[in-house]
Parts: sequence; structure tokens; C-alpha cells
Amino acid sequence: MDVRLIAATNRDLARAVEEKEFRGDLFYRLHVFPLHLPALRDRREDIPMLVRHFVAKCAARLHKQVDVIPEDAVEAMMQWSWPGNIRELENFIERSVILSEGNRLSPPLGELRAGISRPPSAPDGTLRDKEREHIVEILRQTRGALSGPGGAAARLGLKRTTLQYKMQRLGISRTDYLG
Repeated sequence: MDVRLIAATNRDLARAVEEKEFRGDLFYRLHVFPLHLPALRDRREDIPMLVRHFVAKCAARLHKQVDVIPEDAVEAMMQWSWPGNIRELENFIERSVILSEGNRLSPPLGELRAGISRPPSAPDGTLRDKEREHIVEILRQTRGALSGPGGAAARLGLKRTTLQYKMQRLGISRTDYLG
């Protein structure tokens, strides 16, 4: 039997191994031929090609003919940060094809323009930053103890597993509160 395993993650697994948050033996089994793909916002030059591809794919599936893609629409798409990466772009194009009448793509550019005018920190938001700071401070006070009556989870009014999930989601590692 010839088997290939392809795994993907948005986490820095090498760092997770160092911080004992991911098994080293599993990491080295998976790390045979790593491929690093930058986020779509870091390779904006690919957006026009991807737009053409997704328009053709969606139009064919929906039995529509869309062969005019306005240049201003492509420019607006190149300005958007695409926090959902290629899946977000593909969904946006599908929505655009659905909304299009005739052979001209009619993307809902208002969605993108509203996002362009937001300050760069909007996706992370200050509430997220405050939540992270608060959790790190409680973890410092409890010297990293997550569970137990005096642990961080109890002090925050959370279950231990919920706290661990929040720590992972907010990128909180041991070095943030024990360093």
C-alpha cells in the first residue's frame, strides 16, 4: 500500500512543539515535505487570476455565461484583506455570479468598500485584545494554574476546557504569562 498524508494548519507547529503544545514525534512524522502558502493578502497579484478562475467555475456550475469582469471590481478585490483567504474570495465570486444578470459580473462591491474603510485593527478588535490581556494577567496571578479552586479558570468563571480553547484562539502561550 502506498499512502500519502497531507495535513494543513494555520498554527506554527514548530513553536507549538517547543512550547509542549504539540507532540514532537507527530510533528516530525508530518514534516517530511512542508509547503508554506502565504495568505491571499500577501499575494494580491494572484487575485485577478483567481477571480477569472472562480468566475468560470461558478458560471459553468450555475449554467450562466459571465465573460466580462469589470476592472474596477478586480481593483476593489485586490484592496480587500480577505481574512477568510481563498475560500472567502471564492464565496464572494459565487455570490457575484448569482447576482449577475447577463454576461457582466456584478459583484456586491459595497461589502468590500465597507471593509476597506475600516481601520486595520478592526478584524482583531479591541475587545479581543482586552480579553487576551485579562486572561494573561489572571494566568500570571495564578502562576499558570488553570484548574482548581484558585486556578485561572475558576477566577474567570470558565470551565478549564473553555479557558484552554480561548487561550489557543487568542494565541496565549506559557511564555506570555510565565516569562
